[in-house]
Amino acid sequence: MTLVYLLAGEASGDLLGGRLMAALKRHRPELEFAGVGGERMAAQGLHSLFPMHELALFGFLEVLPKLRGLKRRMAQAEADILARRPAVLVTIDAPGFTLRLAARVRPHGIKVVHYVAPQLWAWRPGRVEKLKQRVDEVLALLPFEPVFFEKHGMKVKYVGHPVLEGGADTGDAARFRAAHGLRADEPVVLVMPGSRRGEISRLMGVFGEALRLVAAEVPGIRPVVPLAGAVAETVRAGTRDWPVQPILVSDAADKHDAYAAASAGLIKSGTSSLEVALAGVPHVVGYKLNAVTAFLVRRLIQVPYVSIVNLLAERAITPELLLEHCNPRELADALLPLLRDPAAAEAQRAGFREVMGLLRPPEGLPSEAAAAAVLNVLARA
Repeated sequence: MTLVYLLAGEASGDLLGGRLMAALKRHRPELEFAGVGGERMAAQGLHSLFPMHELALFGFLEVLPKLRGLKRRMAQAEADILARRPAVLVTIDAPGFTLRLAARVRPHGIKVVHYVAPQLWAWRPGRVEKLKQRVDEVLALLPFEPVFFEKHGMKVKYVGHPVLEGGADTGDAARFRAAHGLRADEPVVLVMPGSRRGEISRLMGVFGEALRLVAAEVPGIRPVVPLAGAVAETVRAGTRDWPVQPILVSDAADKHDAYAAASAGLIKSGTSSLEVALAGVPHVVGYKLNAVTAFLVRRLIQVPYVSIVNLLAERAITPELLLEHCNPRELADALLPLLRDPAAAEAQRAGFREVMGLLRPPEGLPSEAAAAAVLNVLARA
């Protein structure tokens, strides 16, 4: 039996893990899997060691109250890996937990592949040496990452970005409008406040108030908010006090149809921005942090943009309103031109098309490229 141990810490990692497992099974049906994951990985046969959502934390103040539980889960995962002795451990994003675990088990001869390169190029370049001690190989999603890590002597494989496999660009606008009783001239505003409870608590009220300001100047807007996973009810509850009540969608196909119907979007910084860019939705990026994390980020960040779209384009395709600038007035002022000026919306779409061409791996799909990299590690084990 060849055992592949996978560890994901949040919904995006679960999605990556599920696709990776499916690709691995297409090449090696006899592989066995163990580890920590969510619904997507469970659908591929993983029995999670403990609930993945316990690891979906971000920021010092969110982690601190959960520290004792995280230490317990760390010890549990470490013991399970050392008892099972997998041929490879694939840690998926969530570096605060996964890379600490890798540091514990790699000295015992466990091969470690880390899927999603940590953004050390953005704010912690000095930590590359520590990463080298913790993993055998990194699977990078962005085309400029291998150059950064390889100059520090790390083994890196560019596998392309998984957003290309999500179907975000396959929606049907007419179907969405028909399903939700929307007229052809009603402007749809896509709103995505995040996948972590902390993000949602900081952004829901701000985004809702920004929509009120926009609605005062563009009557008849219809917000649409996708619901997903463990935070669905948190998002639903957060919209109840919005002055403009949104359409809530939970089905993946309905979400993609909403993308196709959207005139503009109010999107939290992260992969969501890249996903809606693939769908051609002009949008504004917003993000807030708690005061302690914001203070640390200001001191450490070393890149001019936080949006992946802007980083890849090396210019500001989408407005970024971060920290104190992520307030209702500034968000509304940035969103209004996208609803009023077709030229402003099309300028963003043109930039998106440019960026998407950079995100494909040399061959095949990103999940297949990632599986090939893991299989190469197995072949050397």
